[in-house]
This record gives sequence, structure tokens and C-alpha cells, in this order.
Amino acid sequence: MARALELAALGLFTATPNPRVGCVLVRDGVVVGEGWHRKAGEPHAEANALAAAGDKARGATAYVSLEPCKHFGRTPPCVDALINADVSRVVAAMRDPNPEGSGGGAKLEAAGIRFESGLMEDEARELNIGFVSRMTRARPWVRMKIAASLDGRTALANGKSQWITGPEARKDGHRWRARACAVLTGIGTVTADDPRLNVREVETTRQPLRVIIDSRLETPLTARILDGGPVLVFCAQDKAAERAALEARGAEVVLLPNASGKVELPDMLAALASRGINELHVEAGVKLNGSLVREGCVDEFLVYLAPSLLGDAAQGMASLTAMASLDERVKLAFHSVERVGPDLRILARVQEA
Repeated sequence: MARALELAALGLFTATPNPRVGCVLVRDGVVVGEGWHRKAGEPHAEANALAAAGDKARGATAYVSLEPCKHFGRTPPCVDALINADVSRVVAAMRDPNPEGSGGGAKLEAAGIRFESGLMEDEARELNIGFVSRMTRARPWVRMKIAASLDGRTALANGKSQWITGPEARKDGHRWRARACAVLTGIGTVTADDPRLNVREVETTRQPLRVIIDSRLETPLTARILDGGPVLVFCAQDKAAERAALEARGAEVVLLPNASGKVELPDMLAALASRGINELHVEAGVKLNGSLVREGCVDEFLVYLAPSLLGDAAQGMASLTAMASLDERVKLAFHSVERVGPDLRILARVQEA
């Protein structure tokens, strides 16, 4: 199963919106076939492993990182392929959270094939944390990336922030961008920094969708984020001329206002999920960061801490309302802490109330 998960991880940047899945076929203690799912529309991991094994798949055990699907999508059901190949046993790391795809284990058992699940389940869920979120919560897994000094400052008072962290941290951040389905920022960051928000520091065959929260449709038509790939703009005011101009630049504009004249953030997450977005990577400023945190739209923080101090006048990580009690704080749990060059990378997850 560990090998199946290694294979699944090969689809880290490419499998979206499908889950990352790997499969290993073993007969008489010998691996006879391996496969992984490369991208949507192409054969699933099980089909690739069976093709590699040929007749040697008969009587083999299939180790799969996700329960084989039983429905027709863009490819035929994997359970049918396993049944037709006459494997004797299937071991899945986890059940399929997709209601359409789940139930493959029961179908295998009905065909006389032994089925088990739960081996290395935590690792399998971690690999597909966004897919599980979209299937079970109808929203992406939201990861907020922040680069800060040791005293939690993300930019000087004048907005200068390049570069607080070192080149190793910046390259690592691009790996996290590359695995995401979409990268989100706000109009403040677009106008202040004019970022491209694409993946440049690591090799990838797919660029994530870029998303802008721009309530009043103020994105400059010269903004670099509008170049080189699809862009989705969520707004709260439907200005016909500005909408038409952005659409002429290739952006898609979606009106999603709330009662305060801002973009309704939870509904935005639902809209992204409906578009197949599993993991949403946020790189925004202090105001939008604060809004996302306050409205419960963040699942984890990817924080790069540099060994430096910027002082009280510099900008913080997120603008949050004043708290009267420590009971009101946003509680996190450290998931991992690692050195990246001279900096620290901290992955901390929001704890449910």
C-alpha cells in the first residue's frame, strides 16, 4: 500500500479534479503490475495496473489507495475491470467519499472477490484532503499561505514585502501552488503587488485557476494576473462596462454579493466546489485573510517564518476583530514544522469548535 500511495502522489499536480490514486497488483509475493491516475479523462490507476500485468493479474491482490469506483464517468468502472481480470482480493486504503463512486467494495464482494479497507487510511486521506472536502462538505480544502517575520509581520508599513523569506521557501510555496486547483487573492494584492500568481519555480504541466475577489470590479486591465491562463473574478457589484472589459481580457466574472456589499465568501467556496476545485490556495493581504478567517473559510495555514523582526508598524498576518477573552481565539493544531532553507515552514490546521 505504501507503494500505491507513492504512485498516487505522482498525480499530485495533474489528477485534479479527480482524486490522486495508485494501484499495485501482487501475485505470489511478486509485483506484477503498477499504475496511477494521471489526469481526468485518462485511465484510472486500476486500469493502468491491470494493463501492465496482463494475464498475471488473475488471482492477484490489488492494493489501491482509494476504493475502486463502480460508476461510469469519463472512463468505465474500475470494479468491472478488476472482476473481469479475475483478481482474488482488493485492499483499499480508504472508502470513496464520492457518493457516485462509492460502493465498489460491495460490488466486488458480490462477485466473490475479497475486499478490505483501512490500510494506511490516514495517509490516503492526507493525499486527497481536498477531494474528500469537496465530496463531504461541498467546499474545497482552503489553505492560506503566509510569509512572515518571526514577529508575525508580512510587509512593512509601506507595503513592501519582497522578500521576507528566502528563495528556498519561495520555491516550496510554488510547489503548494502547483498542487492546488486554484489560487485566490484579493483586489488589494492585485493593485499593490501586481502578482502573476502562476507556478514558475517548479515544473508543472498544469496551471491552477486564478481567482480574484474584487467586490467593485476594480481589477486593472493591465494586471499581470489576467495574462496566461483562466481567471475567475468574484464581485459584489455588477458594473456592466467593467464586467465587459474584464471578459474581453479573458476573465470570467461571477456576481455573488452579501448584505454588506462584499463577496459572500462561503457561497464563493461552494461555487468553486461546483467547478471541481478540490484545494484552494490563498495568497492575499491582511484584510482578505482576516475576512476569510472570521467567516470560517480557512482550513489550514501554510506559514513560512523568517528569522527576522519587522516591528509593530509593519503589517500583520490577518486583520481580526478585537477579542475580549482568550476563549474567542482561533484555535489551531500544528500539523508539521520543518526547516526550509533558513526559514521555518509551519502547517497548522484550524480546530473545530
